[in-house]
Amino acid sequence: MTLPITLSVNHTLHQLDIEPCVTLLEVLRERLHLTGTKEGCGTGDCGACIVLIDGEPVNSCLLLAADADGRQITTVEGLATSAALHPLQQSFLDHHAMQCGFCAPSMLVSSKALLDANAAPSTTDIKQALSGILCRCGSYKKIIAAVEAAAARRSAP
Repeated sequence: MTLPITLSVNHTLHQLDIEPCVTLLEVLRERLHLTGTKEGCGTGDCGACIVLIDGEPVNSCLLLAADADGRQITTVEGLATSAALHPLQQSFLDHHAMQCGFCAPSMLVSSKALLDANAAPSTTDIKQALSGILCRCGSYKKIIAAVEAAAARRSAP
């Protein structure tokens, strides 16, 4: 048995027939070939699979794709435009905040959600927003600096 669903991913509508037990992560990676979102633990503990659903960070490994039907999904692939990187992506590059790149997609989309909700977050706010994401390389200080710099650029006149 399959279910018809419509996902709006990075502002593109996708009509799919899926099995009821398929996770959003599986659909993104296997059906839509958006491989920026990573599979780490499969239990929601590492945060590698975080995407934005209606602007809020969600572990896509824990969400059934059917539960995302009709909702707006943003993955790391949806941050940049064809002309330029998203300011957060540029800040991560400028601050050497990425090493292996495994946590970077989740760090970026979670940081975007934070800055959309709070244009001038404190260091504590940033740490809290990113607390569910495991950086295997230990780049937390550089990641926090990159988010702080992006926030400062965003609020500068």
